[in-house]
Amino acid sequence: MDVVSLATGFVSYAVPFVFVLTVVVFFHELGHFLVARWCGVNVDVFSIGFGPEIFGRYDKQGTRWKVSWIPLGGYVKFSGDESAASTPDKEQLAALSEKDRAGNFHFKPLWQRAAVVAAGPIANFILAVVIFAFIFAVIGRVDTTARVDSISPDSAAAAAGFEPGDIIRSIDGAAINSFSDMQRIVSSSAGKRLSFTVERGASTVTLEATPKLKEITDRFGNKHRIGLLGISRKMGAEDRKLKRSSPPEAVWLGVKEVYFVIDRTFSYLGDVIIGREKADQLGGPLRIAQISGQVASVGLTALINLAAILSVSIGLINLFPVPMLDGGHLLFYAIEAVRGKPLSERIQEYGYRIGLALVLMLMVFATWNDIVNINWF
Repeated sequence: MDVVSLATGFVSYAVPFVFVLTVVVFFHELGHFLVARWCGVNVDVFSIGFGPEIFGRYDKQGTRWKVSWIPLGGYVKFSGDESAASTPDKEQLAALSEKDRAGNFHFKPLWQRAAVVAAGPIANFILAVVIFAFIFAVIGRVDTTARVDSISPDSAAAAAGFEPGDIIRSIDGAAINSFSDMQRIVSSSAGKRLSFTVERGASTVTLEATPKLKEITDRFGNKHRIGLLGISRKMGAEDRKLKRSSPPEAVWLGVKEVYFVIDRTFSYLGDVIIGREKADQLGGPLRIAQISGQVASVGLTALINLAAILSVSIGLINLFPVPMLDGGHLLFYAIEAVRGKPLSERIQEYGYRIGLALVLMLMVFATWNDIVNINWF
């Protein structure tokens, strides 16, 4: 592979990756920033990226808005913070006057500190709902009836008694409005017994099937382990009708999409814990870069859809009760609310150290998965 091809390949991955991650991180930090300003907290720095600054400027309130060289996240640094993780600077806090404490994050009432911390993940969820709603309302989606046209021999569908012409209306009580709705549930339910409500002519029947775990290779050469039922659908021109939703319906569908991503994430993590799934599907920055480049080659709609999914994932991960993450801060605040006073500085310090170790181990594990599993070419 020549230098030009390598450079072109790098750009095709790097540009979509930086675009997607920057949008998601910006809105996460903007959530923290806006609620902090609303609560009267002084904000020293709003950074997209880590490391040395590329460029930046001060606003009228004295906040330094900047872009840094390492595009793997970002942070909002409040007055009185020792680090980007909002660990308090004890010496600085002890030297503050009563006047200066008024705008300091660490001297704000408990509910305000909790609101500022929770605002980041909430902003991610809101961003995802807005993106999904935009896709449903403006771009639209192709809805195809979940009709069974053919059945693979020796498949889960054949064993369950599916017949050509059947129309799947629900799975485990969840309404199925399209063939893709059915595929999403089945693909993430390998080894799980599902109950299908099926329209067969003028009657309705209930069938039970357990999707089989199969490894497939997508168009980019990536391998995935998914559940397969063993049915297929013939797509005619009359089936490819674009449907756009009204704004209220689009927002509701956006909320449902966010819930679906969260539900599938917890389902996968649960399967990893009990040994039903392998943890090699957990990815880090390299995997995100790879997927961003591949999705960008499909089209802009697919890329912004990926941004919505990533936004949900980042919001959810940040809510995990691990010190150093937003969820860890909220855990400390919950304990403070119950006790009527915060945990001792020593316990919090140990908590942050443990949290840092866990985050670093997760990053190393995810990056190792990336290196082992990614097919870049």
